Amino acid sequence: QVQLVESGGGLVQAGGSLRLSCVASGRTDNYYRVAWFRQGPGKEREFVTATRWGDGYTSYADSVKGRFTASRDNAKNTVYLQMNSLSPEDTAVYYCAAKRTTVFWNVSARSEYAYWGQGTQVTVSS
Repeated sequence: QVQLVESGGGLVQAGGSLRLSCVASGRTDNYYRVAWFRQGPGKEREFVTATRWGDGYTSYADSVKGRFTASRDNAKNTVYLQMNSLSPEDTAVYYCAAKRTTVFWNVSARSEYAYWGQGTQVTVSS
C-alpha cells in the first residue's frame, strides 16, 4: 500500500506560479510511476504529467508543456509539480496518483493508477 498526500495549492493570479508537492509513504521504492491529474469545475479528470520514479523520465500533456515541470526527490519520497505561467484554465483540483510498475505506457489513463491522493485546489484568477 502507498499513501499519497498533496500540498501546495492555493489562489494565484494569472501569469503566476505555484509548486505542488506529493509525498508518498508506505511501500515505496524505485518501481513506481507517479502522475499528476487535474479536475476542473464541471470537467473530467485529465492527465497532466507522469514520471517514472527510477530515472525521472517524464511525460507531459500538451496543454502544460513548456509551463509545468515535474521533478522528484528520492530522499524525501516526494514528487513536485512546478507550474508557471498559470491561466484561469488551469483552475482545478490537482491529484497525485501512483502505480507500482516500471512500464511507461498508457500513462495518461486514470485506470492505470491504483493509488490516489486527496487532491489540492489550485485557483487562478484573471
